[in-house]
Amino acid sequence: MNPVARIQSVRQVSIDAMRDDRLSARQDVVVIEEPLEIRIARAGEFGMGTAISITMRTPGQDVDLAVGFLHGEGIIRSRDDVADVRPCGPTGNIVKVELAPGVELDPARLQRNFYTTSSCGVCGTASLDAVERMMKSPRVDDSLKVQSSLLETLSDRARAGQDVFRETGGLHAACLFDAEGNLTDIREDVGRHNALDKLVGKRLLAGELPLSMSILFLSGRASFELLQKASAAGIPVVAAVGAPSSLAIDLAERTGILLVGFLRGRSFNVYAHRERLQ
Repeated sequence: MNPVARIQSVRQVSIDAMRDDRLSARQDVVVIEEPLEIRIARAGEFGMGTAISITMRTPGQDVDLAVGFLHGEGIIRSRDDVADVRPCGPTGNIVKVELAPGVELDPARLQRNFYTTSSCGVCGTASLDAVERMMKSPRVDDSLKVQSSLLETLSDRARAGQDVFRETGGLHAACLFDAEGNLTDIREDVGRHNALDKLVGKRLLAGELPLSMSILFLSGRASFELLQKASAAGIPVVAAVGAPSSLAIDLAERTGILLVGFLRGRSFNVYAHRERLQ
């Protein structure tokens, strides 16, 4: 793991630990949680742009996080929509994204999330209309079929790449696998939606969307918002350690995503598009 990224994402704290009915002073390693403000500016606009979101995140890959967030919101679609993106401000806890000329900015899309906690992204919804718009996510390329035996290996393969989680036990992970089950990318964050935004943002900036031959593994539950972000990125298979929500299942059905939950070793449940599991 990159030592610089590690310094940014964890810190040591002094604690009192109860062991065998006795308290003793110890050192522990905890995940850092800090606010990140995401700003956007129209092409050629001077200044700091307009603040559209503040999210509580684990520092690191902030540019990818900002770009992935804007992609999930439908503000940008591809690398061509981004003229420039960079951290700014005295603390580096601000990322400004300058849109390319010709990119339309819908003010209604900016109302959905101004403050986002690390545990919930969609709970700050400005109106139910915003959720309805998200339910109209495009269908993915559903040609990818996967073996059940491949899905059964994902948990162990993902766990091997979760460096910070092994040390702190305090992060969610979003892991990307190819059609053969090889781990191609992983992002960890205190917020499950941030981890996925970092993953998608990196791939968008590399010009690699849609991810139509990829499998997404989630270390927690499969929420509606995560399914919406996955469908926007063109991911056809989502497998989660935890349970999906009812809205997540509905969205998977509509968009063609093979949705698996409670994936633990050789045990899992299929919630949508069973026909793509071999």
